[in-house]
Amino acid sequence: MSKKHRKLPRNTDYTAYLHPRWWPTWLGIGTMWFVAQLPLRLQWWLGRMAGLLTLKFGKSRRHITETNIRLCFPELNEQQRNALVRNSFMANGIGLMEVGIGWFRDTAKLKKITNIHGLDHFNEALERGKGILLVGAHFSTLEMGGSLSTEYIKSDVMQRDHNNPLMNAVMTRRRERRYGKVLGARDLRGLLRCLKQNRAVWYATDQDYGRKDIVFAPFFGIPAGTITATSRIAERSGCVVMPFSHFRHDDKPGYDIYFHPPLENFPSGDDLEDATRINAFIEQEIRKAPDQYLWMHRRFKTRPDPDDPGFYKKRQKKG
Repeated sequence: MSKKHRKLPRNTDYTAYLHPRWWPTWLGIGTMWFVAQLPLRLQWWLGRMAGLLTLKFGKSRRHITETNIRLCFPELNEQQRNALVRNSFMANGIGLMEVGIGWFRDTAKLKKITNIHGLDHFNEALERGKGILLVGAHFSTLEMGGSLSTEYIKSDVMQRDHNNPLMNAVMTRRRERRYGKVLGARDLRGLLRCLKQNRAVWYATDQDYGRKDIVFAPFFGIPAGTITATSRIAERSGCVVMPFSHFRHDDKPGYDIYFHPPLENFPSGDDLEDATRINAFIEQEIRKAPDQYLWMHRRFKTRPDPDDPGFYKKRQKKG
């Protein structure tokens, strides 16, 4: 990969990716497009199989998932935890299939199998004229939940740019067809401009971004590094902070999208209190469908004590 493309991760001009070195990526994108045209039930089956393969061969991701679930659900026995790990990999496999659906299919055709909840909360919040920060989490339905929500509301989105410039170009262009604006994950100025224009912006806070500008708020009873940016954004913009969640049906293809009541008295002036409220909401929603959450992320990587080795170091086998 040339330095030119590393410096231009947002180069969305497809003519910049005609060199043979991009052909494997084009092949992968073409495969995504093809699979996205298949019946939804077949895609879900393929997703489950992909998840099981990842479970078998993705030892690092399996270890992270097992550790997170052991920490967050101490009330489960070993058999129940193993089942949740397995179901989580299958759910995230389905989520991988749904990326193609979100990018390459007309999600308006999926409205008949989508239930929308709390749309009145969104419309009332928009009338305040200060913008809406849709605070969500990294569920396996992330792509579908966002894509389907744009069938009912107008919103912008923040994204972490893909490391592969071509994949990032496709992702950005396809999302630009659904969302108003696609902002970079660190583009807080752009985010504030959107809120000032009374727009809604999808924003996730539930990953470990390191030690900068965080507090350690409880998440499933464990101190977790949680960014304070949500409070800063709400303070500077006066926007409405609205929790947002989305789930996949278990028994048959279908989705539920929830716009929850806005957080009152937010920000409170206490970063830890604010972060605790956000984490409590995310935990509440995870417990509704724990297998659909992205447990493969090292959520508890940053510890209050910098010298703490953490939870993810693999245990040495005895003997």
